[in-house]
Amino acid sequence: MKKRTTAWFCSTDAFDVLTCHGYTSLSHNPEIITAVNSIAKLIGSMTIHLMENTEDGDIRVRNELSRKLDIYPNTNMTRSAFIQWIVRTMLLEGDGNAVVLPKLKRGLLEDLNPVPARMVSFVPKTTWDYRVDINGMSFEPDEILHFVLHPGTSYPWKGEGISIALRDVANNLKQAAATEKGFMQSKWKPSIIVKVDALTEEFASPEGRRELLNSYIDTTQAGEPWMIPAEQFEIEQVKPLSLSDLALADMVQLDKKTVASILGVPSFVLGVGEFQREAWNNFISSTIMPIAQMMEQELSRKLLIKPEWYFRFNPRSLYNYELRDMAAIADDQFVRGIMSGNEVRDWLGLSPREGLDELVILENYIPRGMIGEQSKLIPSNEGGE
Repeated sequence: MKKRTTAWFCSTDAFDVLTCHGYTSLSHNPEIITAVNSIAKLIGSMTIHLMENTEDGDIRVRNELSRKLDIYPNTNMTRSAFIQWIVRTMLLEGDGNAVVLPKLKRGLLEDLNPVPARMVSFVPKTTWDYRVDINGMSFEPDEILHFVLHPGTSYPWKGEGISIALRDVANNLKQAAATEKGFMQSKWKPSIIVKVDALTEEFASPEGRRELLNSYIDTTQAGEPWMIPAEQFEIEQVKPLSLSDLALADMVQLDKKTVASILGVPSFVLGVGEFQREAWNNFISSTIMPIAQMMEQELSRKLLIKPEWYFRFNPRSLYNYELRDMAAIADDQFVRGIMSGNEVRDWLGLSPREGLDELVILENYIPRGMIGEQSKLIPSNEGGE
């Protein structure tokens, strides 16, 4: 029996069942694509504001350029799809780089065309300068939008992706999936072994073994007892090897945590552990916003001529707050004259109402400009009411 078992594990069929072959891209790994899609969707869901520096602070500018970038940066794509493509390309296919080719008409921005990573080549001129070839056409860096994730050590202008760091753990997860599939499909998992005298004539052929099985063991009703000759049969119950015995689940969880750590996402995004608000908010601050800020800077320095203008992603909707906390913050700002009633309503996701645009303060909620004109309260022992 031991010899047969060894031969089976060395057979071609068993080897193919329990091993995985060939190259698989990171985008085909379920855990990696889940983490990448989570990052891309969150960044794509943020609105893009066109801001202007003024002496009294930064204000939002609403014009056709802000509408173009925030709603339809590409004729055939929404802003969400466009930003998701950039982030996904940087993290996966572009190996830390994503290129967008602006299309101008009479000096005005008409379209932002995403360029697939396979069509782009980065050609160094010097250590600090380069050109970009797109389908055989050469462009200078200031003619394209080049989004860079993790600047490289040899060429700082070129991004370095996460493929090397994720390659081994992706292979581990692929092998675990292949092993689990092979194990579940394997027929070598009997729950009962029947020990039979090999000298019995019926045992000599497959047909005889099947006849013995039908005669003594195959029953018509569940739970019906077996009647077997004591001299010829011996029944043994065995515990088949399970996935728990292989510690496969523990290894998969460890690999998922490694993927989450490399990509900077909380492990519960990949199904490991429970949701934690602090971990989620830290994920937004430490992973989502740095990528968004890099994109803000590239968009601002390449698309805007006016030095006072810049683009900004709005992350407020991404943070996980309870409505009670948001209402308390808004109430605080309202009674201090920092937010108007309509700003409070906007903060809570409500539509504006007439008469709530004026800043008010405390007690009787009088307009802020009339604070100096309110009557002073005089103690009753001095003749006041």
